[in-house]
Amino acid sequence: MASHIARRKFLATLLGGAAAWPLAARAQQREQMRRIGALMNLTADDPEASARVTALAQGLQQLGWTVGRNLQIDYRWGAADADRSRRYAAELVALVPDVILAGGGSVVGPLLQVARNVPIVFVNAVDPVGAGLVDSLRSLAATSPDSLCSNTASARNGWSC
Repeated sequence: MASHIARRKFLATLLGGAAAWPLAARAQQREQMRRIGALMNLTADDPEASARVTALAQGLQQLGWTVGRNLQIDYRWGAADADRSRRYAAELVALVPDVILAGGGSVVGPLLQVARNVPIVFVNAVDPVGAGLVDSLRSLAATSPDSLCSNTASARNGWSC
């Protein structure tokens, strides 16, 4: 009789665990991998580039986004070369990222030419209106309410975001 009860416990445990497998698999699948394309205007071996990559990863980590777990970042390094930036812009768009980070004003133009359906976030663009990247800061704020101008040149020119 004891072996009969032990067998029942074993079967119940086994079947209970088997029934839970699909639930565990679904829980793991819920955390979708997001993809960021990053076109930087530096070279990959530039110390400033390394600092920016580290800062981005740390900031995203603090928000719950971990590279390799729920986030993939594809970097391309334009190195202030217009042809290279255009080629890499097209390459990044072909990867179908959720968003593209433009690391410098000089790489935004090539991205705008090829990225029709991918949001572009840009940093280190001194005069986005004057460069023709956006019509106005007001329109930028309307399309991206969480946008933030922290550029000191923006403050000197009286821009407010």
